[in-house]
Amino acid sequence: MNRPRDELGGNEQLDDELAATVRRTGASGGGVFLIAEHERVGILVVVCGSLVGFAGPWRRVPLDLRLPGTDAVREHRLVWVGSQEDLARSYPRAAAALPYQLSLAAAPLTGSRHCWGALLLVWPPNRLPHLTSRERSTITAAARRLARVLDDAGHPPAIPGKPRVTPLHRPGPVPSPSNAGDFAERLPGGLALDLEGRISFLTDAAAHLLGRSTDQLLGTFPEQSLPWLDDGSYEDGYRTALVTRRPVTCTVLRPPDHQLELRLYPDASGISVLISPAGPGPSSHPPTTLRSRSEASAGNADVGRLYQLMHLAVALTETVGVQDVVDLVADQVLPAFGAHGLILSTAEADRLKIIGHRGYTDEAIRLLDGQPLHTDVTPAGHVMTSGTPAFFDAPEHMAGTYPQATPLSGKQAWAFLPLITSGRPVGCCTISYQHPHAFTAAERATATSLAGLIAQALDRARLYDAKHDLAHSLQRAFLPGSLPTMAGITVAARYLPAAHGMDIGGDFYDFIRLSDTTAAAIIGDVQGHNVTAAALMGQVRTAVHAHATAGAPPDQVLARTNRFLADIETELFVSCLYVHLDLARHRACLTTAGHPPPLLRHRSGPAQVIELPPGLLMGLDPTARYDSIDIPLPPGTLLALYTDGLIETPGVDLGQSTADLAAQLACASQQTVDSLADTLIHHATRSATRNDDIALLLIGTADLGAISTPADDESG
Repeated sequence: MNRPRDELGGNEQLDDELAATVRRTGASGGGVFLIAEHERVGILVVVCGSLVGFAGPWRRVPLDLRLPGTDAVREHRLVWVGSQEDLARSYPRAAAALPYQLSLAAAPLTGSRHCWGALLLVWPPNRLPHLTSRERSTITAAARRLARVLDDAGHPPAIPGKPRVTPLHRPGPVPSPSNAGDFAERLPGGLALDLEGRISFLTDAAAHLLGRSTDQLLGTFPEQSLPWLDDGSYEDGYRTALVTRRPVTCTVLRPPDHQLELRLYPDASGISVLISPAGPGPSSHPPTTLRSRSEASAGNADVGRLYQLMHLAVALTETVGVQDVVDLVADQVLPAFGAHGLILSTAEADRLKIIGHRGYTDEAIRLLDGQPLHTDVTPAGHVMTSGTPAFFDAPEHMAGTYPQATPLSGKQAWAFLPLITSGRPVGCCTISYQHPHAFTAAERATATSLAGLIAQALDRARLYDAKHDLAHSLQRAFLPGSLPTMAGITVAARYLPAAHGMDIGGDFYDFIRLSDTTAAAIIGDVQGHNVTAAALMGQVRTAVHAHATAGAPPDQVLARTNRFLADIETELFVSCLYVHLDLARHRACLTTAGHPPPLLRHRSGPAQVIELPPGLLMGLDPTARYDSIDIPLPPGTLLALYTDGLIETPGVDLGQSTADLAAQLACASQQTVDSLADTLIHHATRSATRNDDIALLLIGTADLGAISTPADDESG
C-alpha cells in the first residue's frame, strides 16, 4: 500500500522502519516518540501492532516524567522492563494505563547532532524476562537506523496532530475460496482480525451469528459495523488478547436477546475469533447490557478511556505546581475527551481569576479574566459557587443565558466542571470543543469524577506555589543580590536548592570588596534544608560579613562567628570556607571550618585540590581555633569554592567526586567564568538523586597592571 508522504520528508521510511523493527525483534507492537522542537515534551508520532489501542496516554508526555521512553532520552540508555511487576514497581503511571502482563523496551534515537526521541517496543509475556546481548544489540541497532532516517530528513520533524498508524505487514489481496476456506465454513462461526483490529476474514456462519452480511463486515472494525459490540467486555478481551497473545473468552449481547460467546486466539499476525451462541452456564465475563451506539462509544465503559483516566489520575498525584496541573490537563485530559480548549479559573475578591488556559486567544482570556463571579459572559462563576456542573452541547444551548460566550470564545460546546475539595470550591475547569458535542451520561459522570481529582491536585499545587514563593523571597533576602566588580578579577556565583522540599536551604556564599585591591570570598553550608536553616544562614552570612569588613584576619573571622553561634545557642552546625584575596600581591589567605577544600586551576595545567589545616565545624565548640594558609594566586588562575551538594553522588567516594570536579575544571580552560559555572551546575543536576543544595563561587584573576599596594607607594 502506497501512503502519501506528509509534511516531513521520510515519514514513510520512518513508519516502514518501525514496522520492520517490530517484526525483526518479535515484538507485538511498537512506536516512536519525538522531542518537540521548542518544548521539553515527547510526542508520539507513529505506532503499530498492539500499541495502536494504547496511544492515548502517551500522545504527549513531558520529558521530566519518569517513564521508560523519557528515561531512555534523559539518560541516553536502553531501558528494559521485563514484567508487569517491574513496570508497576519502577513506572506506576505507565502500569496504570497498561494493566497487562508484558515486557517493554525503550531506546534513545541518538542522531549525529542530538537525540531525536525514543523507540518503544512491547512483547507478550511468553518471553524471558531479560534481554540477551543479541536482542540488546538488535534494538540499539534499530534505534540507530531510525535516528539516521530522521538525520537524513535534514530538518526538524513535523509533529502530527495524532499518532500515525502503520501496519506491520502490507495488506495483500483477499484470498480466493480454497479447500481451507471450505474447511473453515464447515466450522462454527469464525472470523479473523488483523493487528489493527479490522475483520480480514469471516465465515458465512459468523456473519449469520453477528446479524450482518459478509460484505457489510469484511474490512471493517467490529465496534463500528456492530455498534452493540462496542462495550467494555469485548474491548477488554480484545486488548488483553492483543497484548498478551493468550486466549481470552468473553460474552456479549447481540440485540435484542442473543448472547454470544467470543473466543479470541491471538498470534503474531492477528486474532482468530470463534463465535458461538452462549450456553446457559457461567462464562468468564458476565453478559453486557445493551446501550445506544453513542453512549457505547463515548461512555465510561470504554476500557481504553478507563485505563487512560487511570493514567491521568496517577499523573495528577505527581503534579507539583499550578502550572504542572494546567499542563497536564491541557496535554493529556483534553485529548482523552477529544476537546480543544481549556480554562482553569479560581475566585479572587468575588471575581474570576484565570490561572491557566489552552486553546484560547489572548484577547478572549483578557476579557474573561477579572469578570465578576455572576457575570453573564460565562457560567464559570455560577458553577464555581453552586458546585453544580454545566454542560452545553451547542451554541444555541448556551446563548439563552450566556449570549456573549460563543462570540467571545469561538467554541461550540462546553463542559463547566466545579473543582471542589473538602466540601469547598477551589475553582472551575472549563473544557470546550470547536464543534457541537453531545455529552452522554457516562461522559458527564467521568468528567465530573475527574474534576474531583483535578481539584485536589490544584489545591495542593496552589499551596505548594505559595510556599515556593515564600521560599524564594527568603532566599533572595539571605543571599547577595549582586556581586561587586573589581579590576583584575571576574566572579561568578550560582545557587541551586535541593531537588525536593521547599526549595530553600542553608548553603550560602558572599563576595566582599574590602579595598581597591583586596576582597573576601566566603562559602558555607548550614545543616538542614528548611526555614530554620535558611534563617541561621542569613545570620551567619551577616556575622562573617561584619567581621570581614571590620578588618579581622581570616582565622579570626571564623573564630568570632563560631562564638556568635554559641551565643545564640543554635543546635545546627555550620561549615565555612573564608578566602582573603590580595590582588596586588597575587596572594590568597584561606581558612576552613570543616568545609570541602577549594580547587585551584592555573593558566595552563591541571586543577589541584588545596589542602587546608583542618578546622572544626562552627557551632560545636565556642573555643575552637582556626589556622590559615597563604598561597600564590598569579594572574590567569581560577579558584573554585563550592558546597558538597556539587560533588556528592550516592555510592561515589567524595575523593573521587572531587577529582572528577578538578578534571572538569582542567578541561574547560577556554570557558568564561560565567559559562563554566553554568556547565558545572548542569553536570551536577543531571543526577535524578540529587537531594542537597548547591552553592558555587568561581573567582578568576587577571593582571592588575599599574595597581599597587600602599606599601609599594611608600617604598617608592
